[in-house]
Amino acid sequence: MPPMKPSPVTPTNKSHVANLRRIRQISHLLDNAIGIPGTSYRIGIDPILGLVPGGGDFVAMVFSAYMIIIAAQMGVSQEKLVQMVSNIIIDTFAGSVPVVGDLFDVAWKSNMKNLELLEDHLGSPQTGTTVNWWFVGGILGGLLLIMLLIISLSVAIIGWLIGALFGG
Repeated sequence: MPPMKPSPVTPTNKSHVANLRRIRQISHLLDNAIGIPGTSYRIGIDPILGLVPGGGDFVAMVFSAYMIIIAAQMGVSQEKLVQMVSNIIIDTFAGSVPVVGDLFDVAWKSNMKNLELLEDHLGSPQTGTTVNWWFVGGILGGLLLIMLLIISLSVAIIGWLIGALFGG
């Protein structure tokens, strides 16, 4: 794996350093792990996972939700957590559209956007906010409901397509 671009943010809290390193690795894997030959552009496994209807997007969403939990533990404000979840929802909805959604995943890179939001938080003077775990649970529960809706729609559309193609 090529080295990631160094970040201007280096937290002083040892657990924050380890968590930030882990989130950087996950973000890189999901959004930038694979170089496209002949270009400087990189993609991750998120759009590749998206090729598996419903389930692939669910796996990517689980990793993204894990990053939200870690960000909340690091004291990210509710406003930034909402922005992070919004990035995931946009990625998940758009990514659920066959082919076009996978192309969107290549460009959107929600996990890298969320890493930038986390690093912005860590670089700001106000970094020790108390986490409202009810709020975090609510936004993650909403994210799970959205994912279940997308999986249900994917299954229904695949069933409809199979029925239309094979007369079932």
